Amino acid sequence: MTTADVVVTGTDARVRTVAVTGEVDLSNVAGVEDRILDATGNDLLGLVLDLTGVDYLDSTGLKLLFTLAVRLEISQITLELVVAPGSSVQRVLEMTGVGESVPMRTAD
Repeated sequence: MTTADVVVTGTDARVRTVAVTGEVDLSNVAGVEDRILDATGNDLLGLVLDLTGVDYLDSTGLKLLFTLAVRLEISQITLELVVAPGSSVQRVLEMTGVGESVPMRTAD
């Protein structure tokens, strides 16, 4: 079984930053989704999802990002993804079109 960790790293009351680290796959995607949603309240204006610490993201992780984007859009909460430059996660998000649907930037 793979592991992933989800931690709220930003304390802004209106825009929350949540960092995901490790591997996100079929074995743990439900727990990752639950922890992200637990960190996301309806009072937010935006969510920054920091994926710079993600080593592996399978198709269920991609589905999670698409589903999360739709759910937040319905709640009028913006979503921005942060990825490590040149990482496999960045390449997967670009190849699958996630980067076209959800604003994505590389970490500084």
